[in-house]
Amino acid sequence: MSLLKRFKNSFFLNEAQGYQISITHHIIFWSVYFIFNTLRWGSYYGDYLYSLKANMLGFPIHMILSYFTIYILLPKFIYKKRIIEFTIILLGVIFLMVFLKFELTYFLISHNVWPEGPEETTTFSFDYAVVMMLGEFYVISFVTAIKIIINWMGESKKAARLEKTQLETELRFLRTQISPHFFFNTLNNIYSLSLSKSEKTPETILKLSELMRYLLYETTRNLQSLEKEISCVRNYLDLERIRHGDKLQIDFEITGEPKDKKLPPMLLIPFIENSFKHGANKSSSPVKINISLNIADNILYFRCRNTIPKPEDTRKLELLKPNKPKTGGIGITNVKKRLALGYNNEDYDLDITEENQNFTVDLKLRLE
Repeated sequence: MSLLKRFKNSFFLNEAQGYQISITHHIIFWSVYFIFNTLRWGSYYGDYLYSLKANMLGFPIHMILSYFTIYILLPKFIYKKRIIEFTIILLGVIFLMVFLKFELTYFLISHNVWPEGPEETTTFSFDYAVVMMLGEFYVISFVTAIKIIINWMGESKKAARLEKTQLETELRFLRTQISPHFFFNTLNNIYSLSLSKSEKTPETILKLSELMRYLLYETTRNLQSLEKEISCVRNYLDLERIRHGDKLQIDFEITGEPKDKKLPPMLLIPFIENSFKHGANKSSSPVKINISLNIADNILYFRCRNTIPKPEDTRKLELLKPNKPKTGGIGITNVKKRLALGYNNEDYDLDITEENQNFTVDLKLRLE
């Protein structure tokens, strides 16, 4: 990077941090400060012309010291924790600039270089040097504080942007986990039907193809239409009805208006899938699953409840299907992560309970 470009990036454009500090901002700052100081000391002296001359001489010194501190001394010494060297150099430079100010004031404006002092001052005295150096410290501290605040704001914005990027990346990864997991379980369902040479196999494959079309082409966005998500749920339930037949009783109820409402894609399916995995799939007896979606005031109230098979029913099914493939569960864990990453705590509430031979998922979610 060229010296000119580095100077531009550090002095005028803080592009990496997302903040622009142009030459206009510097001009406005020093102009306002100059006018304020001129009026302030002009009122004090009762001589605005003298105040104007003194500030025209003093302000270039203020600016040199300020920019030398924030753009050279801070990066080279403070950021590297070289405090002693920073202090010595800063004191030395301020002393030299105060001496220069004394000489210029004496020869260009007035022999009394400190009209606000306790007595007429025509020589470079210790008291004069200390008071003038403190004045320069005041200006440097003020400018440095502004610089540090702007840097902090820039770093905060940069960190927030990085966190958002990481969040979006993780959410995309979690969404990609859902589809293979979902297909894996559904293909196992088709495999079970094919083993028994069921006539339902072709219909199941057709339903699966509809779901695949949805998953491949409709779930790439961060948010999906609630109507399409409900259609996906219906297809999934149809698949399970084909597979389980009469032993499965599904109550699916929707209240409210889903139109123009959005939510993350494939957010509800894992809960429903889990109700089959730990309900109908593990029981040889009839199983009941209740699913309800209530939309009110841009809030989705989702409930999925399934009966938990008795141990004897589970053992009976294992004896009937000893070679049934085992699948690992990532669905609900995945959804919990997606909710935590994608929503603030006040925007959703997830409650999972197991009691009285019932497994219940209650989700309250703010819709987009």
